[in-house]
Amino acid sequence: MDRADIIDKAFRDKVRSGALPTGQPATDALAPHDAVEIFHAQCLSRNLDRRSRKMQAEGHGYYTIGSSGHEGMAAVAAALRPDDMAFLHYRDGAFQTMRSARVPGTTPAWDMLLSFATSTEDPMSGGRHKVLGSKSLAIPPQTSTIASHLPKAVGAAYSIGLAKRHRPEHRVLAEDGLVMCSFGDASSNHSTAQGAINTACWTSYQSVPLPLLFVCEDNGIGISTRTPQGWVAANYAHKPGLKYFHADALDIYDTYRAARDAAEYVRSRRKPAFLHLSMVRLYGHAGSDLQQAYLSKDIFEGWEADDPLLHSARLLIDAGVLSPDEVLAIYQDCEDRCTRVAEQVVTRPRLRTASEVMASLLPPARDNTPTNGPSPEDRASAFGSDLKAMASPQPMNKLLNWALTDLMLEHGEIIMMGEDVGRKGGVYGVTQKLTERFGPDRMIDTLLDEQSILGLAIGMAHNGFVPMPEIQFLAYLHNAEDQLRGEAATLPFFSNGQFTNPMVVRIAGLGYQKGFGGHFHNDNSLAVLRDIPGVVIACPSRGDDAAMMMRECVRLAREDQRVVVMVEPIALYPMRDLLDAKDGGWMSTYPAPDRRIALGEVGVEGDGPLALLTYGNGRYLSTQAAHDLAAEGIDTRVIDMRWLAPLPEAGILSALEGAEKVLIVDECRSTGSQSEALMALLHERSDLPHARIAAEDSFIATGPAYAATMPSRESIAEAARTLWSAT
Repeated sequence: MDRADIIDKAFRDKVRSGALPTGQPATDALAPHDAVEIFHAQCLSRNLDRRSRKMQAEGHGYYTIGSSGHEGMAAVAAALRPDDMAFLHYRDGAFQTMRSARVPGTTPAWDMLLSFATSTEDPMSGGRHKVLGSKSLAIPPQTSTIASHLPKAVGAAYSIGLAKRHRPEHRVLAEDGLVMCSFGDASSNHSTAQGAINTACWTSYQSVPLPLLFVCEDNGIGISTRTPQGWVAANYAHKPGLKYFHADALDIYDTYRAARDAAEYVRSRRKPAFLHLSMVRLYGHAGSDLQQAYLSKDIFEGWEADDPLLHSARLLIDAGVLSPDEVLAIYQDCEDRCTRVAEQVVTRPRLRTASEVMASLLPPARDNTPTNGPSPEDRASAFGSDLKAMASPQPMNKLLNWALTDLMLEHGEIIMMGEDVGRKGGVYGVTQKLTERFGPDRMIDTLLDEQSILGLAIGMAHNGFVPMPEIQFLAYLHNAEDQLRGEAATLPFFSNGQFTNPMVVRIAGLGYQKGFGGHFHNDNSLAVLRDIPGVVIACPSRGDDAAMMMRECVRLAREDQRVVVMVEPIALYPMRDLLDAKDGGWMSTYPAPDRRIALGEVGVEGDGPLALLTYGNGRYLSTQAAHDLAAEGIDTRVIDMRWLAPLPEAGILSALEGAEKVLIVDECRSTGSQSEALMALLHERSDLPHARIAAEDSFIATGPAYAATMPSRESIAEAARTLWSAT
């Protein structure tokens, strides 16, 4: 017999017989009406769980991690306001059913069962995933990646105070609101959770406002691994800057009291709190989980005897709020409603085609108040003596700095954050003077944690800001890339475009720093970014392009709500000369602020029959090689892709018109590089003979061999000669 049916029968029998578990009596924390409302939400959540398991058994449901045992979260929802944004643990069905009861016009049974059935009418994901979430309930949908939502909860909470001082046009969160984030006891051990909570403590310790309520749902087990008794309290009860609260989540009165007190502390003090709830897990981890394979029967039967619905029934009956018959009537009404609604939702349409699935990969465009750009007076005040220097050619790092200044003058919702971006001005000087120009509120020096940097950006984007996080070096992205892959990029997909987190991520990367840093400062692989659906990747090669592409990146984020990554080639930041020392051939003047390079627009120099198709440092080296080849009578054209994702196929093919052969020059490692996609494009869409030169599948060394594994001016020219002479 299914444990869900065993627990259902036990609930009914024990309520009828009065054989209820013992516990503390009801208190005055809840009025009778509120207690009944919470119990109703608990019963609805329980029966939604039961119905989802039956739907799966009948072939109509597909995902059955449930909330049974965690119904105490209904009391947490009752203690918060419906506009307090909630990033939920996947066992928080009762939180959503309770919040729905406080928001007119919502239909929790219908909405959640549509999600279980993966119907296109699911109001959250449109049938793409079984997720908790609702736009009207201020519950963004969550992925199944463990604890990955905690960093963005920190960011969203931080944004509330910042929005008071720099109100973004598309602000969502109330000035006196708070952000709630829930997770399991096992998840609290994850490095992402540890980092996010540490960031919250670090922030609070400095008395920076952070109205954030962490809720740890401690059922004592993570799938099959038990949590040591007392571990959560020992780990979190005495952290600096973090107030600790505890409640028995089997008791709705005690849970409501603790949640109310914690929320009041967070809301009034603007400081984070940690609410630790003791719970039980019913039914095992998921529908396919056979807990008897790793737990003795007495353990999970003990949990079942402490069913939170039995405790709620005891409290309500002993307090004279409900009779046993009224308790059972509420429970039965919820089951009947779930059964009736389930019969309808299984007939509703589901996604069928690739185009239907992919329809929400890209977020919808949004309207913004038009702007004419910064005034001459504001520019003069911000730039000072730099205004005169704009008439002279400059390297990329200087032109990027000026472009960022103009953009921040024009758009007050742009906030930059990262390691050393503020007072120091960045490792390579790209953000110099920006703190003096815009203040520390808009130039945030963060702690050294890339997950928290990206999470800060994601959370702030939830509240209408256009964040520009900086990752100091490309290799530093790898311990945090799930914040882009699992969180930022998936949000519009799993919310059917209802939630978005537009941003421009700046990453200093790629190779060719002369003898400096080795692999960790010269990572030459972008594969970690290229395969993330919906993410735009920009890679400029010269300062004027960088400035105009940065403007387009910001436009894509502000107007089209895209997640954009600009990879800035470190070796080209200071590059001045092209062919000879002091020739200044790689510098350019600052483009007028209204000029930009559109997404998909490629750059072309020359019109020769041999095309060198490249990007980033490859454009610089290919331009040098083209000079050498011209001296030998081989005319070339250098095509700079500029945009690496989505691949600018139309622009590339147009730039190849009139060419006779194509050499792809790719500074990234051969395996997983852009050159693979370009070879496939030319094979499928062109008859032109083509070849490639790419970096070796190797890490980069420090010292004289810093460029030994990557294309060079000489090796590009030699590969071009070989291709050109081939018959």
